[in-house]
Parts: sequence; structure tokens; C-alpha cells
Amino acid sequence: MSAPPELRVGVIGYGVMGKAHCYAYRIAPMLRTLPVTPVVSLISGRSRTGVAAAAAAYGVPACTTDWRSVIARDDIAIVDICTPPGTHSEIAQAAAAAGKAVLCEKPLALSYPSAADALAAVEGAGVRNAIGFNYRRLPAVALMRRMVGDGAVGEIRLWRATWLSDEFADPDTPFDWRFDRTMGGTTIADLGSHLIDMALWLAGDIASVCAQAETFIRTRPAASGGTEPVTVDDAASALLRFRSGALGTIEVARAAVRRPCDFTIEVNGSRGTLVFDYARLNELRYGSADDEAGLYGMRRIRAEHPSHPYAADWWPLGQGVGYGSSFGNQAADLLEGWPHAPWSPGFSQGAAVQAVCDAMEASAAQGRWVAVSEVTAAK
Repeated sequence: MSAPPELRVGVIGYGVMGKAHCYAYRIAPMLRTLPVTPVVSLISGRSRTGVAAAAAAYGVPACTTDWRSVIARDDIAIVDICTPPGTHSEIAQAAAAAGKAVLCEKPLALSYPSAADALAAVEGAGVRNAIGFNYRRLPAVALMRRMVGDGAVGEIRLWRATWLSDEFADPDTPFDWRFDRTMGGTTIADLGSHLIDMALWLAGDIASVCAQAETFIRTRPAASGGTEPVTVDDAASALLRFRSGALGTIEVARAAVRRPCDFTIEVNGSRGTLVFDYARLNELRYGSADDEAGLYGMRRIRAEHPSHPYAADWWPLGQGVGYGSSFGNQAADLLEGWPHAPWSPGFSQGAAVQAVCDAMEASAAQGRWVAVSEVTAAK
């Protein structure tokens, strides 16, 4: 049998996300039978030495320091954006104008108007577009969504999520783009965008928010000596009101000592509860009001059975998966229906998430409840 035709991908950005996406394209054909074979043919980055080393490590045959040259290549069908958030919208709009399919890491932009511009660009050009909410593709999280949809918890009443990390906890961490709001965005947009996506995906539209945010370490050591002011928050939290009438809470922090990348999602409904804890990412906890009284409490579900989402594509029952699997599943999902099937979640979801991020930031700044409609109406 002949191999499926190659589909060439250009990756813009070579850091952790660039590595994860290159890995995903490599393993996607191992997971499923795809109509094409994705090949990362070109990768770009700001540092000539850094991008050359990354290209060699990731098995990419060519590299460049000019992201526009990736888009200009006629043989590149997909532009994959893995750069700092402040560059996302501009690159996405340029890729759309060139007729390329676009996969963009989250957040789609640093503001709702900028996200809306990227959305308008891909819709106007009629190109496929996706936003990198990869955690949807973990088997346990996908199972959680399926169970909620199947009525396992009844009517959703409460939703809560936390994401705690210690990325910014050390005051001696040098200043870089992550501490610059105009390039890295806020903690709300960075960590919170994943959780807000989960909220919208699992519990529906968010009507309004009441948030707080704080920067605890206000300056960072500068590379040239002295210090630079930090313009992003270290931590934030918010109350949520869903359009359905459900209530929610969200907390994100990059200053939680000895919390490396800990996030949780919990859904409480009229008939049950579901809990996901990333530290045990192959598991769900579930309790139903219909369980026998003598079995009161919550059971552990190992989301590794072939009947569970994505599990059959990977390892034998009981072996589990890890972080990288979410990117492999994402690539396989996007390419399985190439070139006709639409991609999901698309830029429309990225813009919807950014609207909630903007509402949270406005609420934290103004000290009041902010309706998400205030953000979208102002565009």
C-alpha cells in the first residue's frame, strides 16, 4: 500500500509549544489512519542559534528567523502558531490572508478586539482554523464531557476550577516576555484561558464575572542590570454566573510554591459530581445520587478502557497516557477529516474565551461584576 500524501506544516515558534506540536505531527499517524501524512517542513524563531538547534532536535529539515517566510512558502498548507501570545493575532491574520489553514496556541490574542480580528480574518478567507485547547483531548477530560452530556450529573448547578503553578514564585526569576502584558498576556489569559474553555465546553455560556487579581512581585531582574517592572498578575480568582443559572469559581496562580502545574475541574449537578485532577490525569472521580446508600462517596474511574475517548488509540488497558498525548490526539483530530471536515475548537471558541478573560480583567480593575456582553458589545 502506498503511503498517504504528505501535508506540509510550518511551525512558527520553537519553544515548549513548538516542540509539543512537532511531536504531535510525528505521532498522529501512529494513532489513527489519516488521509495525509503531516510533515513539519519549516520552523521559525527569533534566535538563529536557538531555532537551528530546535530544528535539528525536532527533525525539521529547515529553519528561519522570519515567520513571514513560513507563510509565503507555497508548499506549506498549515501554519501552526506557537509564539508568545502578543504575536498570535497578527500571524493568524497573515496566514489567513495567504489561504493557509491555521492552528494557533492559546490564548488567541491578548484582547477580545484582537481575537475578533483574527476570527474575522479566518472566516473571511474561508480557511480552517483551530485554537490549541489541548487539554480537551485528554481521555479523562473528554470522558468528563461525555458523561456530563449523557446526564451523569443531572442539571449542572456548580462548576469550579483551579490552576496553580509556582512558575513566578521565585523573585529572582529574570524578566522576560512572560512578565510583559503586551507580549505574554495576563495569568488570567494564559492559565485561565484553558479553564474558561473548559467552563464553556462543559457548562455553557458565562454571563458575568466578578474577579480579583494581584501582582505580588512587582519588579524582576533585568538582563542588562537593574530591574524591570512586571505588568502581569501573579494570581487571580473570580466568581462566575452561567447563562443557565449555574454558579462557578475559578482560581489561577503562578506564585503557588511547590505547585508545578496543578489544575482541577469539578462539576456538581442535581444528580451527581465529577472531579478531574491533573496530577492523576488518567482518572475521574464520580459520585451519583442513584448509588446505593451503602456505597456513599465517590468512585475512581480509570479513563483507559477502549470505550473511553481516545484510549483505544494508545496503550493497553491500565497503561495510561501523559501530557504529550493531548497534542497527538489534537493533531489526529484535526487531520482525520482533511481537507473537508471543519476544525474544532475553532477561532470562534478562542474569541469567546478571550471575551471572558477581558471581562475578568475589567472586573479586577474596576471592582465590580462585569457582564461578558459588555466586552463583546464594545468591539
